Amino acid sequence: MLVRGIRGATTVEANTKEAILEAAAELLSAVVDANNVQHEHVASIIFSTSPDLNAEFPAVAARNLGWTDVALMCGHEMGVPGSLPKCLRILMHVNTEQGLADIKHIYLRGARALRPDLVAEQ
Repeated sequence: MLVRGIRGATTVEANTKEAILEAAAELLSAVVDANNVQHEHVASIIFSTSPDLNAEFPAVAARNLGWTDVALMCGHEMGVPGSLPKCLRILMHVNTEQGLADIKHIYLRGARALRPDLVAEQ
């Protein structure tokens, strides 16, 4: 098996604990479902948010879904002028036999604008 990175992004309704946790759980579930990810094959997950989201750590959503034995980390994306506001991203490192072309990167809500080339495949 190789380690592959699976990317995803979504937007969050508001900078509140509830909105961040809901969006993070939705995105994590969508990535897992689309790629048939087996929990025991996940090496780590990195969550990042745009600088305007700081009411909660998105990794809490993963912990709430039972991801208590996987390495999780949160951080902020660079505050690039003109970048998508209220954006939550995920990078999941998975041990898999899937090839690069078989990985499905997931973009939800307003983040669909970030990768329209990949959204058409969803």
